Amino acid sequence: MKNPRNPKNPKGDSSKKVLLCLHGWGGSAHSFDQLREALHDTDVEVIAPDLPGFGDEPEPKEAFTNDDYADWVVKWMKNSGKLGIGNRDWYVLGHSHGGRIAIKLVTGKLHTTNFTLPTHLFLCASAGIHHPRHTKRVIGLILAKGGKALFAIPGIKKLEPLGKKLLYKLVRVHDYEKASDVMRKTMINVTREDLRPLLKSITLPTDLFWGTDDGMTPYGDAKIMEAEIPNATLHTFKGVHHGVHRDKAKEIGEIIASLY
Repeated sequence: MKNPRNPKNPKGDSSKKVLLCLHGWGGSAHSFDQLREALHDTDVEVIAPDLPGFGDEPEPKEAFTNDDYADWVVKWMKNSGKLGIGNRDWYVLGHSHGGRIAIKLVTGKLHTTNFTLPTHLFLCASAGIHHPRHTKRVIGLILAKGGKALFAIPGIKKLEPLGKKLLYKLVRVHDYEKASDVMRKTMINVTREDLRPLLKSITLPTDLFWGTDDGMTPYGDAKIMEAEIPNATLHTFKGVHHGVHRDKAKEIGEIIASLY
């Protein structure tokens, strides 16, 4: 089903809509520099926080879940003065892990009050669809953590650095290798939750941006989201990998600007 397209603000209207952008795992607010530039001369103002544990934002004291991240984002918006400014509409865009948070924002029961939902959802190579390989990956993370006991055995301990690198490579979790304990637990929390059951309850017009060569969140996930989100439009970019929000920022910006 195609999205209803809203006309742009008439000329002379100086108010801008707010587009909240949520970055992926390992990213930061700067992940959207290209998109911010693409929308510089439009009626859309881009805001983007560093999420807890990334950029300049400290790690959480305890491991976060997707719901915790969503709650944190709402509090950040309130504290920054961007939530509930007059009658300004706002929209949310999530890339990869940020897509998980965006989905939670528009469907979840957040532990906050006086929260007005956005009126449009944009997902760029969003995470959230659970695959069997994710289970294998989580098992690998647990084994990696439990490997400390093995490497504590005399004579084997000297092999610990090499053993860890091989195990992390095997389960394809290089980010896990570099993370602190709290962020490792956070990674397990957010990756093991399947958000597919929430897709049918998304009532907002939704635009999906995806590259066909995405090796992190496969293009098949885009087709699932297109089919299950009631009012979704899929924009496909052939040959593009996971960084579609950067590599196709101009094209994505043009589509977003054309809606308003």
